[in-house]
Amino acid sequence: MNADPRISAPSALRNRGFILEVLKPYLPADGVVLEIASGTGEHVAHFAQSLPAVMFQPSDPDPARRASVDAWAATLPNVRPALALDSTAEWPEEPVDAVVCINMIHIAPWTACEGLVRNAALVLRPGGVLLTYGPYRRAGEHTAPSNAVFDADLRARHPDWGIRDLEAVADLAVTCGFAAPEIVEMPANNLCLVFRRTSARCIDPIA
Repeated sequence: MNADPRISAPSALRNRGFILEVLKPYLPADGVVLEIASGTGEHVAHFAQSLPAVMFQPSDPDPARRASVDAWAATLPNVRPALALDSTAEWPEEPVDAVVCINMIHIAPWTACEGLVRNAALVLRPGGVLLTYGPYRRAGEHTAPSNAVFDADLRARHPDWGIRDLEAVADLAVTCGFAAPEIVEMPANNLCLVFRRTSARCIDPIA
């Protein structure tokens, strides 16, 4: 008998309902959502169960994570097989209504954030949204002592990782055709940033 490929993350189980409530108002009744860095797949499976008319396209560069995503979503007709997609690579050209990225920006190099924003601007329909979730610094300061400890741990594990400045991410998004973000405070000192696409092209293309 094959081992169960499903991976579970306690944090995903805790935050998926809160994130869904932020995402819901931005989606058309029968939209398409692309998730970047889907991880275990527990987020997309929960979203798809709650929004059966919306089509979800998960993705992750890690094959074990993609197997977990597909296993969690195996019975859900509105979740496509997970793509082997990196935020810095070219994305499929299919237009989507939302791009969702949960807990990736702080555990990846800054180039991953640049690729996420640049590619989202290219695939989102006019008025579509990019939603990111995770910890951020505001005005150069951590929002909680626990985030400062977490940031130090991340940077010790990899010099290119770390909690990002909200303002830096927002400035990057504006250069790629997004409006200033709606900022939603979330449990556990996290934030949702919701960027609406207003232009199809980066004003200052990222090299």
